[in-house]
Amino acid sequence: MTGAPMPAWHRRAGRLDAILAEAGRALQVLGGTVAHERANPAGAVAADDPLLSDAESRHAAGLMRVNHVGEICAQALYRGQALWCRNEGVRRVLLQAAAEEVDHLAWCRQRLDELHSRPSLLNPVWYAGAFGLGLAASRAGVPYNLGFMAETERQVEEHLDGHLEALPASDRRSRRIVTQMRNDEIGHRATAENHGAAPLPALVRGAMRVMSRVMTTTAYRI
Repeated sequence: MTGAPMPAWHRRAGRLDAILAEAGRALQVLGGTVAHERANPAGAVAADDPLLSDAESRHAAGLMRVNHVGEICAQALYRGQALWCRNEGVRRVLLQAAAEEVDHLAWCRQRLDELHSRPSLLNPVWYAGAFGLGLAASRAGVPYNLGFMAETERQVEEHLDGHLEALPASDRRSRRIVTQMRNDEIGHRATAENHGAAPLPALVRGAMRVMSRVMTTTAYRI
């Protein structure tokens, strides 16, 4: 009958399918096999790219590892928010942002490989924590759901600005990547605000900064 409510078992099956799909996506993200769309803004390695000292390479790798973790968390946060979001327009906004974060993941991973380094060993922990936070945020209503996105991007912008100052001056390849990432994050924040993001309470913003500080300090080394 047209308009009949969906049976409970059908709704449960749909939720299970969505959860299993997200589990598969998480494995792709953590394994570095998820497909990305845009080319690396650093371009191909060129013969005139400056050589970094061992200390500069280690420092750049630590910073790019932190950036990679940040993108792992953003990917998980947005997909967690989208999973239970009932507003289709907002859901599309979240998934579009998540798709662009995949590009960032790939660029950071490529740069880590070039620096003969590796992603954080704790990436599964970061992903699980951010995904859980996303699920919780999705229940806060559309304005605060978007508010989490806007605040996340605002803090990431600050973090990337700091990395542009901290990266070795001669590391042009990392700088190109981080610059494009920052530009994308500014766009994500503006999109969230234009769709009605509500400012988060000061306590929540502060907690997000503390968690970010723990993550960045740990990921630089591990």
